[in-house]
Amino acid sequence: MERLSLDQPLPERLRGSILALGNFDGFHLGHQAVVGRAVARGFHERRPVIVATFDPHPVRHFKPDVPPFKLTSLDQRQRLFAQAGADAMLVFGFDADLAATTAEDFVTQLLAKRIGAAGVVTGDDFTFGKGRGGNVEVLKAVGAKVGIAAEAVAPVLLDGERISSGRIREALAAGDPGTATHLLSRPFAVAGVVEHGDGRGRDLGYPTTNLTLGDYQRPAYGIYAAHVRLDDAREFAAVASLGIRPTFQPPVELLEACLFDFDEDLYGRTIEVALHAYIRPEEKFDELGALTARMREDEAAARKMLA
Repeated sequence: MERLSLDQPLPERLRGSILALGNFDGFHLGHQAVVGRAVARGFHERRPVIVATFDPHPVRHFKPDVPPFKLTSLDQRQRLFAQAGADAMLVFGFDADLAATTAEDFVTQLLAKRIGAAGVVTGDDFTFGKGRGGNVEVLKAVGAKVGIAAEAVAPVLLDGERISSGRIREALAAGDPGTATHLLSRPFAVAGVVEHGDGRGRDLGYPTTNLTLGDYQRPAYGIYAAHVRLDDAREFAAVASLGIRPTFQPPVELLEACLFDFDEDLYGRTIEVALHAYIRPEEKFDELGALTARMREDEAAARKMLA
């Protein structure tokens, strides 16, 4: 799948596309409905399909000091969009210029002129343009003047409530990865490059892969049953510790995963740790014997949950 930006002209073969437009952070069931509709239109109209997303997230631009809240990286989104049947991902670089673009110019100059979209599909709550001056009705009205057939997809509900990225973040922060999984249709996963640690896990008989969380949403600190996906597509069951490791000083925030039945060097490789179930909060232990005993219990619990 191609990754595009407006820094370069859009390839001619992708002009006249159906564009799925939104932030799509998390690519939850609601987002999947929007992209699914765009893919269906592309199939029936014999047009390519592009999924357009924003990076950084507009909230990050306007509130740079807001705590981390990302649910997916661009690489993760690109893979998910490809699996959904899209032909390309277009990344709008959200900066001061884009923030100052009026809703009308966004449609006429970017969507119509620069991208050449024939159709646009969004969620019913999508807003855009300077001061959020554009919504679905504006998109339909202005789009019709420049040959863009725009439509909005109704919200997807779970337990009577709209599925949203905010609900997923709340579930993760509450130590409820199960609800996050239902909303996402897959477990929440953190991707990153494996870093060298202090070797304590190996000394305790539980060697771990270490990831920093970066801009990802912080799930509740604690121990999780997890799956680890390697960059060669292999997957392994694991037990993961997410937090500041209060037993050791100084406190360092890490996501550490111990892969079951695995003994390879992963330093410098990109992996993805998917959180399936919350086992317990993190604890401080006064001596290492008690810590290793609890780690054995955590391993047994994770193996049972993932069996």
